[in-house]
Amino acid sequence: MSTALEPQAKSSTGKAGGNGEAVRQVGDWARRAPLLPALIFLIIVTQLPFVGTLVISFMDWNAYYPDDRGFAGFDNFARVLTDVNTRDSIINTIVLTVSVVLISLVLGLLIALLLDRQFLGRGAVRTMMITPFLVVPVAAALVWKHALYNPEYGLFNGLLTAVFGEGAPQPDWISTWPMSSIVVSLVWQWTPFMMLIILAGLQSKPHDVMEAAKIDGCSNWQTFRYMTFPHLRQYLELGGLLGSIYIVQNFDAVFTITSGGLGTANLPFTIYQTFYNAQDYGRSSAAGVIVVIGTIIIATLALRTVSSLFREEAGR
Repeated sequence: MSTALEPQAKSSTGKAGGNGEAVRQVGDWARRAPLLPALIFLIIVTQLPFVGTLVISFMDWNAYYPDDRGFAGFDNFARVLTDVNTRDSIINTIVLTVSVVLISLVLGLLIALLLDRQFLGRGAVRTMMITPFLVVPVAAALVWKHALYNPEYGLFNGLLTAVFGEGAPQPDWISTWPMSSIVVSLVWQWTPFMMLIILAGLQSKPHDVMEAAKIDGCSNWQTFRYMTFPHLRQYLELGGLLGSIYIVQNFDAVFTITSGGLGTANLPFTIYQTFYNAQDYGRSSAAGVIVVIGTIIIATLALRTVSSLFREEAGR
């Protein structure tokens, strides 16, 4: 009797399992369905333009010669990498990115260490320190160009006159130090971003370990060198990688402060010139693809750093 019922029981169990799997799949799709419009919108806005840029980068397409349009293969990429002006702009991009990121990280670390202490009005000071990062990039560049750097009515030359008198030097800051002028304006804007990330790392450090170090007689420098700084390493890496992603694509400061002149043209500005002035859609698209590939590499490193931070926090 029991032998005859076993196949029927197995059959009913299999049906129940199959129905449970089907219900689970329906539930998964029901949770994912509301996200589909956003996913489709994201693909249309971000991925389709990149695919179009990738296709155009393999074409010989110049608006001044509409009849000569055709497939160019990797010629555009070769022209981008062998062109003297483009190579100079790549070097400028690297110099600009490395300078801004490193200086912003150092200043952000120092400011974060100060703001991590208890003092009256700390909340207001933190809010004011964040303000430069909230300013629109073009507006910030205009403020630096006209309100600060201008040799006739700028604040810097006004301070020199106030300190040293009427005979004080009145340098033209942008013409004399063009790349430094851009770096300083970007450091002013990106230091608060680095400060926020490092401050978050400082507030997540194990306080019991720090108190034990003080009880054992460790100096402030020893505590910072052997405990605080190693704890902040991943936060410093994250700030540097995220800052590099954005600064390597910076266009506003270069265009507004120097208009790409005086040897300050970076790769995004060169792409702009190639596209709008030379009307060479193929070569500008190839340069844009190179920028995207470099950004993807940096973003991959940033995601790995973020994942390691999450794993570290989950392990505590």
